[in-house]
Amino acid sequence: MLSLLHIENIAVIQSADIRFEPGFNVLTGETGAGKSIVIDAIGAVMGERTSRDLIRTGAGGARVSAVFCALPALAWFAENGVAPDENGELLLERELLADGRNVCRVNGRPLTVAQLKLLGRQLLNIHGQHDGQQLLDPACHLDYLDSFGQTEGLLAKYAEQYHALTDIRRQLNGLRMDEAEKARRVDTLTYQIAELERADLTAGEDETLTARRDLLRNAGRIMDAVEAAYQALSGDSDRGAVELLAEAQQALNAGGRVSEELAKMGEKAAELRYAAYDLAEEIRDLRDGFESSAGELDQIEGRLDLIYRLKKKYGATVDDMLTFLDRSRQELEQIQYADDTIARLEGQLAKALEQAKAAAETLSAARKAAAVMLQTRIEDELSQLDMPKVRFMAEFTEKAGETGLDETGMDTVQFLMSANVGEELKPIHKIASGGELARIMLALKNVLAENEQVTTLIFDEVDTGVSGRAAQKVARKMSDVARSKQVLCVTHLPQIAAMADSHFCVEKGEADGRTFTAVQRLDEEQRCAELARLTSGDLLTPAALQGAGEMLAQARAYKQGG
Repeated sequence: MLSLLHIENIAVIQSADIRFEPGFNVLTGETGAGKSIVIDAIGAVMGERTSRDLIRTGAGGARVSAVFCALPALAWFAENGVAPDENGELLLERELLADGRNVCRVNGRPLTVAQLKLLGRQLLNIHGQHDGQQLLDPACHLDYLDSFGQTEGLLAKYAEQYHALTDIRRQLNGLRMDEAEKARRVDTLTYQIAELERADLTAGEDETLTARRDLLRNAGRIMDAVEAAYQALSGDSDRGAVELLAEAQQALNAGGRVSEELAKMGEKAAELRYAAYDLAEEIRDLRDGFESSAGELDQIEGRLDLIYRLKKKYGATVDDMLTFLDRSRQELEQIQYADDTIARLEGQLAKALEQAKAAAETLSAARKAAAVMLQTRIEDELSQLDMPKVRFMAEFTEKAGETGLDETGMDTVQFLMSANVGEELKPIHKIASGGELARIMLALKNVLAENEQVTTLIFDEVDTGVSGRAAQKVARKMSDVARSKQVLCVTHLPQIAAMADSHFCVEKGEADGRTFTAVQRLDEEQRCAELARLTSGDLLTPAALQGAGEMLAQARAYKQGG
């Protein structure tokens, strides 16, 4: 669960520390006080997308830290080499800099925003008002159903079969062409292959020829240098370095009979003589081995010119051109034997389609079984949320198209409901009011959370449009959920705030010409005043305070009796 949230320079919050407790935590306050900014800060430290506009005006950066405790053994920990400390606590930090950079850490270890986001989604779920729009979008309904039915494994197996099917279809589409196009392509490939084969290229040939050409172009200077070096080492008329080193060695060896130091010098002179002799032999071999015909340079220049012209068509190097030649031969062979290949691939396509449909049917059966269970669970949840007459179901229709399949399977799913007796089931977006939509979303999120490891659920003003007895039902439902998971809720409803185990008030003020927001945990007396404000506005009459006290007493009685 989330135990501590530290915020620095996020929007109007200069600095705040909020210690959340297990159970039901509620944040209230005037509109615009900054309640949702607290949720934005939590989203930031969970790796969600942020903007530099979130940084408080005049600050060079912002920082959010969050401490979690009592966490399950998440696979993320082993995969990333990070784990809670010896106290079972996990510290998440994110620094937002004015230049757009982010610095993220977990227990002091740096990591990327993507890694932080992946971890954050396993620690808590944030449900905001925009989730209601997702519920209205039928494109999201299949994802909701798959999440509830935990069909990820079956979906992955189907996706493997579907990708194999699409790969075969892609190969077939590449082979199928009309006869005129086929003839044009054969002519082009035949010409290109013949031109490259006539050139009789050899891998690395261009580099070898270039080096030989450079040698021939500078043959005179090179041979003069070689001859001079050889004469200096060996000599013909004059004594060369090898002979002089031999004399030096003899002299040092003679003195070495009486001087150990001269003996060592004699050994060094011998090493130098041998090295000079070896070098002289190498230079002689180079000199004696250098041969060139009168027309060799012209032949090389002509060959390089041919290779240069071919490079413009077929590749930057000879190796690239040889690769192009291999591909062209394969393509020509493929076209020439296309009928046989098409027949073979069509057989594979039929088999792949059969396998993909079988996997899709298995996935669809699991989804339909999950839909029956989801219907029961949602209707039960909505009954507890003062919607006892509602009917809910997931409607299945088959995919359109040639195969009736796409990357998600064979099913199109849309949630239908009927809110009143005698009304037919219709798409949710056509009949659900704002208050009904909020309760349907709450019911759906509660049901989906049962299959998730997350220990903290956050609801950001999802109770919009709910009032009266329905608000009381929503408050009790959230309190019930908070018995097994930590719940944080931003709300304007006194019924929900009264049910909280920990109540925080977000207040806006001014100091030194700047606006700031403070977050305060309320004691019993302060809670009573805040509930009276939520009920009656700023006019805190004795009757309003008495009513708030009764609301708190009723909430305590419900939680103790439950």
